[in-house]
Amino acid sequence: MKGKIIKGIAGFYYVHDGVGSIYQCRARGLFRKNSVKPLVGDDVEFTEVTDTDVEKAGNIDRILPRKSRLLRPAAANIDQALVIFAAKNPEPNLNLLDRFLVMMAIQDVPVVIGISKADLIGPEERERIAAIYRSSGCPVHFLSRVREEGLPELMTVLRGKTTVLAGPSGVGKSTLTNWLQPDAGMEVGEISRKLGRGKNTTRHSEIFFVCADTFICDTPGFSSIEITGTDERELKAYFPEFAPYAPSCRFRECVHIGERDCAVQNAVSQGIIPVSRYENYRQIYQELKERRKY
Repeated sequence: MKGKIIKGIAGFYYVHDGVGSIYQCRARGLFRKNSVKPLVGDDVEFTEVTDTDVEKAGNIDRILPRKSRLLRPAAANIDQALVIFAAKNPEPNLNLLDRFLVMMAIQDVPVVIGISKADLIGPEERERIAAIYRSSGCPVHFLSRVREEGLPELMTVLRGKTTVLAGPSGVGKSTLTNWLQPDAGMEVGEISRKLGRGKNTTRHSEIFFVCADTFICDTPGFSSIEITGTDERELKAYFPEFAPYAPSCRFRECVHIGERDCAVQNAVSQGIIPVSRYENYRQIYQELKERRKY
């Protein structure tokens, strides 16, 4: 039999058979011997076994070849990422969002940006956020569960793919999961009034079957991201809005920080490239540069 691992807890792997049944499985010792760890999202071959404690049980015999693997969040066979940030409550941390976009770009995973709680902001603020990411290569969708807004358009992006859902705690990822798949029954937390941030109600990565060939993977919230897998000299490649202007820079190896006749910096000063994107680039660049020293 074949299926997809949708959850892994305490040594058990829960495998969806692609039809409607979920099997509680154990991985054979061969995987441990070969230092191979099954991941959420893995497509596997498994054998059904009899277990008096559960209705459907099995053993994972083989992990099928992975077409992709994410390190954080740990998942396999992901087609794209949907990163959720709230329009308000909590305020969107664009530095954290840009770090996520860089990490996904390093892993060659396309990103869709979802702005939840969109009913809390007006048209001008929506346009401001959309304008910042218009040239980033990442489409922006505004979502409101209160107004039932944005889900049909988002479904066209999700259909036929396995999408990892990521973002800080308290921005509505579990609410969106429940909206997309009411049978998910994800616990939904409230914002901590004292701290002004969300309670992390998702404690493990879990994939939910939405419809034919369509899965979403909910993951624990994050509050920080350390950029790995690149250095400061390569970082500019992960900011697509720089690309049209870089060939006009005076220096071929220009990193767009302090050089004379830098077309990228000129585009920032003219308001063509959003200042927040450029300033976040500068901050990440300096962090990578300092890290390389040590």
